[in-house]
Amino acid sequence: MQGRRERRVQATDARQLRTPVRVLTVLEKPVLAEVVRLALSHGPFLVRAVGDEAQAIAMLYDWHPQLAIIDMDVGHVPLLDRLSQAAPATDHIPSIALTRRGDLGTKLTAFEHGVDDILAVPFSPEELLARVLAIMRRSYGTAIAFTPTIRLGELEIDILHRRVRAGPSELHLTSLEQSLLYLLAANAGQLVTREQILDSLWGIDHAAGTNLVDRHVRNLRTKLHDNWRRPRFIATVQGHGYRFLAEGYDETS
Repeated sequence: MQGRRERRVQATDARQLRTPVRVLTVLEKPVLAEVVRLALSHGPFLVRAVGDEAQAIAMLYDWHPQLAIIDMDVGHVPLLDRLSQAAPATDHIPSIALTRRGDLGTKLTAFEHGVDDILAVPFSPEELLARVLAIMRRSYGTAIAFTPTIRLGELEIDILHRRVRAGPSELHLTSLEQSLLYLLAANAGQLVTREQILDSLWGIDHAAGTNLVDRHVRNLRTKLHDNWRRPRFIATVQGHGYRFLAEGYDETS
C-alpha cells in the first residue's frame, strides 16, 4: 500500500499542469453542460463536452483530459471506475461527480468509485468553480489563477462579488439571480424553457405550475434595467420561456 501511494505521489508530481487545463464533461443535459462551460471560463480551462460513455472513453485516449466532470445519475459509474484506474499517460484523472440524489448512499458510492468530489444538482456556478480550483490544487500541487470578471456582450459579471456592470451601472445580485443569469447567458441565443430553468435552479422535485420562474426573471430584468418590451439582454418567448440575446456575446473575452 505504501509503495502504491508513493508511486501515485511521484506520478502526480511528474505531471506538470500546463494551461489551458483540459476538462472533459459527460453530462446528459446540454443546458447544464453550457453552465459548466461558462463557469469555467473564469479560469484557464478548455472544456469539451460529450454525451455518452463511449465518446468519453475515446476522449481519455485521444485528448488526455486533466479533469473530468461526470453526471453519475445516467449510467456513467463504469466511467468513474476507468478514471480511478490507470489511464493514458496518468496515474489518476481527478473527477467531480454530479448527482441529483443527495443521500449518503449515493455519496458513498461515488467515493467508492474513485471520485475526488461530489456536487449536488442544482448547484451555483461559484460553488462549481471553487471546487474545481480546489481539486486542481490538491491533485497537481499548483494553484490556478482565475479571473473574477468576464464580459458577456454589454455585461461584465464579477462571480466573486456577485456584481454585474451594465453600462455605467453596477448591480448586486443574489446567489440565485447570479445562477439564473449564468443559466441564460451560457445558453445565449437558445430558448431555455421555464421547465428547464425550474429544474436547473430549484430541482426536479420542486412544484411546477407556479410563476416562480417568471418572478425571478422579472427581478433580474429590473436590476439589469432591461425593458421586456424592448429587451437588451433577456427576451421572452411567449408560452415557452426565455432567450438571452446573443448579439455581442463573446464567451472568450
